[in-house]
Amino acid sequence: MSKIKQFLVIVLAMLCMTACDHWGRHKGVFDPDLVKFNANYNPTFDNQLYPSFLLALNSYSGPAELEPFTVSVTSPVNNGVLRVVLDSSSLNYVSILQETLPKKGERYTFHPIVKWKYDKLYATRQSGNIDLTFTCYINDEEVDIKNLKLQYRSVNECPLNLRDASGHNVDVRWMFAGYVNEDHPYIENILTETLNLNVITRFNGYQKNAEQVKQQVFAIWYYALNHGIAYSSISCTSNPSKRTNVQHIRFFDEVYNTRQANCVDACVFFASILRKIGLKPVIFVEPCHAYLGYYTDKNRKNIALLETTITGWVNFPELQRSLDEKGKLPPKQIKAVSQYLSEASIKKLEKGELEFVEMKEEIAKTLFEQASVYDEERYKNNKENFADTTKITYQMLDIEQLRKVVQPIN
Repeated sequence: MSKIKQFLVIVLAMLCMTACDHWGRHKGVFDPDLVKFNANYNPTFDNQLYPSFLLALNSYSGPAELEPFTVSVTSPVNNGVLRVVLDSSSLNYVSILQETLPKKGERYTFHPIVKWKYDKLYATRQSGNIDLTFTCYINDEEVDIKNLKLQYRSVNECPLNLRDASGHNVDVRWMFAGYVNEDHPYIENILTETLNLNVITRFNGYQKNAEQVKQQVFAIWYYALNHGIAYSSISCTSNPSKRTNVQHIRFFDEVYNTRQANCVDACVFFASILRKIGLKPVIFVEPCHAYLGYYTDKNRKNIALLETTITGWVNFPELQRSLDEKGKLPPKQIKAVSQYLSEASIKKLEKGELEFVEMKEEIAKTLFEQASVYDEERYKNNKENFADTTKITYQMLDIEQLRKVVQPIN
């Protein structure tokens, strides 16, 4: 036999041996039909990608039921090296998962860590589409490619309740804590402006008694009234999912700049400032409403309530603009605010003898007293619901405790 024929026989024998190995190589690569590579997006999110969720949980590895992505393979060899590469997109950098697959024929599932472009996630203020490509390699040989097409949501869109494929409800109202941002750079200026209103001389957290704590909260309340934060209900979104309940929530700077807030917006705005000065806020969430609470002692034994939407009952900047050239309030405006003033103050106001600053302080104190008792009855009636983990529409969101899991979205 010639050397050429001998060589051809050896080559053919080697090819036959390779083809006969059921778990071996298929035309020079691992057979994708045997590897059965899959890349899936969590069906609980109903094909919707929530930047708010990814930002709030960026430093926490949560339960598997909330992991966004899953990849799975069947190992074609013992101790094979799996590498899954997620290509870059408008919202993520190239991300790589690498794992060893110990046993041939065994099915393995992993949750890849995605390197998100966090600045891009935060900048998503309207919905759009994104294509994600996952490529599977085993022992450095490309096996298969999977593509996912998702719809990303606005970062203002906060998921409240998710329903998985089996119909099980997954409550995520604790996501409200992500919109509380005690680190926002605006807060330092707000605290300075608040002290300049001369209601208190300094913020000292829990260094003194409960009355001092309430005085600090009142000072922030007085600032909010002077800033002119009005009630404005924006909660609807364009989200097409029928399995997910969501709500649009304004960020701290959006409330500050637009001077608009609904019940949740106002709660996260106040809670952000309270956290900054060392107090411990709580957000109480009920069906169709939310209100603020705060501990009046550092041991968290006593809690006070505050209906934050009441800041919208009187708009101080509008009153300021309505003053005539003599600094007197017109009769129409006097009538509007008279319910928050004593009879003596009303008479002085009508005569032009009540200073505008004096009037504002009295109105602010009256509104603060009303806001402090406004939700007492509903809190008393629903206290057991807040403690019952099965009543998912009633949540007591302790921001300090949730910080162990949920970070500010920024």
